[in-house]
Amino acid sequence: MFEKVRDMIAEQLQMDAASITPESRLVEDLKADSANVMVMILELESNFGIEVEDEVIVQLKTVGDVVNYIESKQ
Repeated sequence: MFEKVRDMIAEQLQMDAASITPESRLVEDLKADSANVMVMILELESNFGIEVEDEVIVQLKTVGDVVNYIESKQ
């Protein structure tokens, strides 16, 4: 699961997937802005068949948080 999410984030942010770890913070480390985060959420919903509630989005701080959330919804 981590690899799928990592690769998706790397493609969207146009960065090397090898530089992304579960501990990578979306905003602080990966420099994602609010538009990047929204696109990422839409892609997650589409790719994994889940719905991410608005109040959850602000709690997803790291790549690991995103992976754990997806796994909890599967």
